[in-house]
Amino acid sequence: MRFKNKVVIITGSSRGIGKSLALAFGKEGAKVVVNYVNSKELANEVVKSIKDMGSESFSIKADVRKSDEVKNMVGETLEKFGKIDILINNAGFYRDSTVWKMSEEIWDEVIDINLKGTFNCTNSVINHMREQKYGRIISISSVVGQIGVFGTSNYSAAKAGLFGFSKAVAKEVANKNITVNVLTLGYFDVGMLRRLSENTQETILKQIPMGRFGKLEEVNEVTLFIASEGASYLTGQVIHLNGGYYM
Repeated sequence: MRFKNKVVIITGSSRGIGKSLALAFGKEGAKVVVNYVNSKELANEVVKSIKDMGSESFSIKADVRKSDEVKNMVGETLEKFGKIDILINNAGFYRDSTVWKMSEEIWDEVIDINLKGTFNCTNSVINHMREQKYGRIISISSVVGQIGVFGTSNYSAAKAGLFGFSKAVAKEVANKNITVNVLTLGYFDVGMLRRLSENTQETILKQIPMGRFGKLEEVNEVTLFIASEGASYLTGQVIHLNGGYYM
């Protein structure tokens, strides 16, 4: 098992990509912290599945927008597991609107969850990682932040912001054996994609050179690699996983 006794916090891991990552790390022997905001029952189901694999896990409610809740999550993790090796900033949220119709409230909500949340979580674990001279920080971004999509100025700005944030932090902590990278995803057969109309999905599909949407297993494998010892010299990078949709 590649991650036996490693401790990983995955934000927004009660469902979707976060859940898939939690199960993947659990299968590889990691001790997994399952974070949620509203979906307590779903989070506990993920924990149960991980424990059934023989790995340790617990769930905790924390709104990544709120630094006190994030610090509590980090504190609980250190109390239960004694360390934090890997942070995956996966929690995400979108509310689409053209910029001329967008309220300040909608702008702030999307920026705060996707970008400020990443800062709060990174800020809360970084000193521990610096002290132990080891860490892996991976933020999940979107191709939307690279190409811009109509009606997503808030989401595009937040996801693009992860690139600059991660590159700067990577330089700050590289001498402490901490890597900081971004995995930016194209269109995967889960969550947000399923909310789009069939016509929109067909239009997107025609623009993907590989002719298909991505699979959760592919997100898992790339993330596991970035977090592994095999990627110890990989930092400050934006890894594109999109089937050629954006190159």
